[in-house]
Amino acid sequence: MDNAPPAQIVTVLTAEQERSAKTLLTVIYALYGASLFVGLTAIVAIVMNYVKRDEVVGTWLESHHRWQIRTFWFGLLWAVLGVLTYVIVIGWVILFADTVWFIYRLVKGWLRLNDSKAMYTVP
Repeated sequence: MDNAPPAQIVTVLTAEQERSAKTLLTVIYALYGASLFVGLTAIVAIVMNYVKRDEVVGTWLESHHRWQIRTFWFGLLWAVLGVLTYVIVIGWVILFADTVWFIYRLVKGWLRLNDSKAMYTVP
């Protein structure tokens, strides 16, 4: 019985493929940013994340897709909770905190992408 850990998928991208993937991730960060004013752009962004993330599996860019996907789903969760509790003051606090957290995640991700750094180590 082999107890070796599963092999990690490693993708090697050409310089052009990496530039293209970085550009796409930049556009996705911009779409998430625009969603603060036009919520529909977040739907476009999350679809793009799911469609394109397999192309960068095993690269440092994969962590940005994961970061963006988690930002979307947790941001949506807290927004729904904020809306449901809006009639009591706690909803306002939740929505404000969610917005600040969402902006922080976008800025941190965008800056790390610009520096060609992963968000964290991809397991």
